[in-house]
Amino acid sequence: MRMLSAILAVLLISHAATAQKIVSFPTDDGAVIFADFYYGNSDKAIVLVHGGQFKKESWAPQAKQFVAAGYEALAINLRGYGNSHGPGDKNPMDAPLHLEILAAVRYLRNHGAKSVSVVGASMGGSAAGDASIASQTGEIDRLILLGAAPNRPADKLKSPVLYIVARDDASDDGPRLPGIRKQYDISPQPKQLMIVDGSAHAQFLFQTKEADRILDAILKFLSENQRQR
Repeated sequence: MRMLSAILAVLLISHAATAQKIVSFPTDDGAVIFADFYYGNSDKAIVLVHGGQFKKESWAPQAKQFVAAGYEALAINLRGYGNSHGPGDKNPMDAPLHLEILAAVRYLRNHGAKSVSVVGASMGGSAAGDASIASQTGEIDRLILLGAAPNRPADKLKSPVLYIVARDDASDDGPRLPGIRKQYDISPQPKQLMIVDGSAHAQFLFQTKEADRILDAILKFLSENQRQR
């Protein structure tokens, strides 16, 4: 009986550590954003922002890994994706997407998070960079951009930043690395640039052999932030 109780206790703890629910919250310009909230008992949180070819569900494997590493994770749908809607949602590329990221950060802080970092991919990464620029100092603890750089000049970033890009990642306009490196060069310290082999873009990096190394680099970057607090 004691053994059964112990097993049940372990199962309950395991379930709580990977609990998930759908939440929603407004932005300053009247959009309504839906998100998958992966929660536990941590006061450290991460906002996950998808690229143009993905939705919030695409972050599920990484979100669960972040929870296992001691974080809570909020994977959002940008306006125009899933049930998220608001001004400009017919053409999200031209919408003020940084506002949903700021709303997500504030949602987490209002629900007990003492530190909130943002991982953004492609379009979501550019919006995450813009969110850091528009944020209050200290509001976004760390910023990780996958195959992306801010739309605005990166010298205005208010968060330590880790850029991750594949060496041969390219769009119809050509290789992405030169533009990302240019933004990296003017980004304030502390900053890091991680270049991996291959041509996978943004979240597609997690489907390559570099996936574990990239996740380890992200977690190391986040933990360095905690040591500096």
